[in-house]
Amino acid sequence: SRQAFVPSQNWDLDLGGMRTAPRSCFLLREHLSAPRLKLFNSSPASWRASPAALRQLRRSSSLEVRRDSIMDFAGASLLRAADAADVEPVTPLPQRTTGFIRPELDELEPKTFVIVEMKRDEPGTLGEVLKLFADNSINITNIESRFKLFARDGPSFHIDFNGKRSNPTIKQLLRDVKGIPGVHQLTVMNDREVPWFPLNIRDLDLTTDTLDGGTELINEDHPGFNDKEYRARREQIVAAAAKYKHGDRIERISYTPKEVETWGAVYERLADLHKQWACQEYLEMLPQMERYCGYAPNNIPQLADISEFLQQRTGFTLRPISGLLSARDFLNALAFRVFYSTQYIRHHGNPFYTPEPDIVHELLGHVPLFANPAFADFSQEIGLASLAASDDDVNRLASVYWFTVEFGLVREGSQVKAYGAGLLSSFGEMEWACSATPSATCREMGSVSHLERPQIRPLKPTEAAKQAYPITTYQPIYYCSDGGLSEAKEKISRFCDTMTRPFFPQYDPLTQNVLVTKAVRRAPRISTVELQRQKQQEYFTGAR
Repeated sequence: SRQAFVPSQNWDLDLGGMRTAPRSCFLLREHLSAPRLKLFNSSPASWRASPAALRQLRRSSSLEVRRDSIMDFAGASLLRAADAADVEPVTPLPQRTTGFIRPELDELEPKTFVIVEMKRDEPGTLGEVLKLFADNSINITNIESRFKLFARDGPSFHIDFNGKRSNPTIKQLLRDVKGIPGVHQLTVMNDREVPWFPLNIRDLDLTTDTLDGGTELINEDHPGFNDKEYRARREQIVAAAAKYKHGDRIERISYTPKEVETWGAVYERLADLHKQWACQEYLEMLPQMERYCGYAPNNIPQLADISEFLQQRTGFTLRPISGLLSARDFLNALAFRVFYSTQYIRHHGNPFYTPEPDIVHELLGHVPLFANPAFADFSQEIGLASLAASDDDVNRLASVYWFTVEFGLVREGSQVKAYGAGLLSSFGEMEWACSATPSATCREMGSVSHLERPQIRPLKPTEAAKQAYPITTYQPIYYCSDGGLSEAKEKISRFCDTMTRPFFPQYDPLTQNVLVTKAVRRAPRISTVELQRQKQQEYFTGAR
């Protein structure tokens, strides 16, 4: 059921003879609904639960009760009572097999687009047009003025508004607008076609095309290329990610001792470097990840736990992915505050090197800063700007993302600190980017021995959007925000506003829909598999 379950006044739950305090709080997640957390406060009433009832509650297919979800009990804990009742382990829930009908834009939020041409360029006529819309309670979502013909000095107004053109009220409104003395002509236009983009968060189920599910990433240059056991393990992990659909529970991976050892080696080596070169926001978040998400040298955290923590902090969630995505699909997901994350780990033979993103890069590089509101906001800003953008603009946004979210720097006092995930997850490149005197060993590791140090430029997104960058060596150029993450967010926002966009999207966190300002229709979706193949071939050709 999608309906909230709230206890009534006269319900008793037996806690083995103990009673709870009034206004007990429960944080519950409905399995079959969108993964949105809800807080229910009971009215002043006693709750009792028998051991049998507690076992049934833990096995429920529609409700999950988490250890950290139960608060404010006086003298008793529902969790301890459940443990005392000898609760059996919860059987993993089966994947849902029911389909989801994805409505189109004209069904969710129908709009009409008209062009109103004026006879003369004079004050008052537009006011009369707008008054008719207001009198009929029709909301205008976008209006632009243009001069169309030299033969007539009056401007044209491109107007988008809520409602279908077949609506009788709108039909009468348009007739009334035509009748205004200063109006030369009114034309009802067809919806503009734009590149396909996800409209609802469930549409991300359609944007997970990768070349091979992540297995061809292991080519002859990969440390695990000749390790059959490692390759089979990778196939097992990416197969689980490939099955994931929105609303499913993220599968928990039972990492092997060898994988945990690899994680621990990187974790401990990066820890000292983070204290020296990570930005303050990262250092503030990492202890919380250790406290609430299981970050530790001897434990690889689970995406499910991290995702729930991030959702409560900034509204971001994680989604497992099986391989590399195109820039468009990856950036589109950020618009919904969703970050695609791998779950496999680099080869144990060389724990300090990986030719591709893995869970070390995702969890130690990206994830902690998604718990920071400013970082989360400007990441989503880039994602929203990518929706229905042209291929050229997607490439520009991908470059800005590269020089900020992946390899960005901020200035703290007289020092530069890292906030980019590519730096925070690489002990070598963190030193190269942040140290005033990078060591010869560091420069050799990054294939930049011919350079003494990198260029560090002030963050200018318009410049970064056009800047070429290597993907097989350390970066020769970095962009630094002197005013911290808040300044970076402001500059990214201004850059996105300069783009020529087919509409200005807004994200509704309640419905998890993208709202558009213009009458548009999505072109048919084209798979990104071939694009992905070309990108990977280019990547590994360059790596050789």
